Amino acid sequence: RAPRNLQVFAGCDFHLSFENLSLLRQQPRDFTINQRNYLLVEFSDFGLVPNLLQILHEVMLAHLMPVVTHPERNALLCRDAALLERMVELGTCAQVTAQSLTGHFGRHAKRCAWEWLERGLVHFVASDSHNLTSRPPLLSPAYKLVAKRLGEAVAGALFHNNPLAAIEGRPLPYLPEPLPRRRKKFLRFI
Repeated sequence: RAPRNLQVFAGCDFHLSFENLSLLRQQPRDFTINQRNYLLVEFSDFGLVPNLLQILHEVMLAHLMPVVTHPERNALLCRDAALLERMVELGTCAQVTAQSLTGHFGRHAKRCAWEWLERGLVHFVASDSHNLTSRPPLLSPAYKLVAKRLGEAVAGALFHNNPLAAIEGRPLPYLPEPLPRRRKKFLRFI
């Protein structure tokens, strides 16, 4: 059952391609959340565009804020976790899917989502709802898990305060401080 005060704002998952980037340069507000400045960016599961970081930088120079959507469900990004880290260092944001945090999309997506969340690389948690059955607009179970693990303030920022700022086109009130990646320890034999 939808809440009575439900509001819907336009936006889309923007696929990076030569044709789409040309359209973005001409009419950037056609693709952003609520026709403001936050742009949801989705990457292909089969390959990342060449010069990805340069393209994201150019998008930011056009006064748009790229938000990498559901990186935990992209095998290429999970395989190269340092790439998401470099994107965040560049100034982009990242958004994970609530159902990934609860395990709906499998162990691998869950592990990646939690690792990035705990390392401070995530700025938003979203439902990525597609329907009312297999991909419902369900946030509460993930909110409770994040609040329990990282605190109520972090959960409030990721599920409410940052999304509201994006809808309104304001700077994010919560910018997590990214932690370095845990290095695997190797035994050295002399």
